[in-house]
Amino acid sequence: MSRFKKEGSKDVPAISTSSMPDIIFMLLFFFMVTTTMKQTTVMVRNTLPQASEVEKLEKKSLVSFIHVGPPQNKAVYGTEPRIQLNDRFALVSEIQEFVTLERDARDEVDRKFITTSLKIHNETKMGLVSDIKQELRKAGAFKINYSTRKLVGRK
Repeated sequence: MSRFKKEGSKDVPAISTSSMPDIIFMLLFFFMVTTTMKQTTVMVRNTLPQASEVEKLEKKSLVSFIHVGPPQNKAVYGTEPRIQLNDRFALVSEIQEFVTLERDARDEVDRKFITTSLKIHNETKMGLVSDIKQELRKAGAFKINYSTRKLVGRK
């Protein structure tokens, strides 16, 4: 009978890292292309009311947001609910101009599909909400959405 000899120890070859920079740059490029930046900085407190029947919006690119609530910085702006349009505080009378500018920023085909979403703090008085709705009617913005939190059912 013959014997088999082991000729030295067989080491595992080192893993080639030559393609690692390519993979890293592909991932970096992927995340740069697919990531969207935050559009506005919310300067008001927004604890949204709860609702049992909620629906998701189809195209978020066709939504204009109006934030209403008490300011985050109470020392500077006080405690009364304020209206925030994009990155600034505004008065009720400035809503028509805001809607017009938002409409002009979109393509002409998409203008009739623009939805105005109201993100209103749950303790805001309805008088302010009614004034905002009246200004939206005057501006011709009839598609209004109220942003809410989904009511979690009890088990």
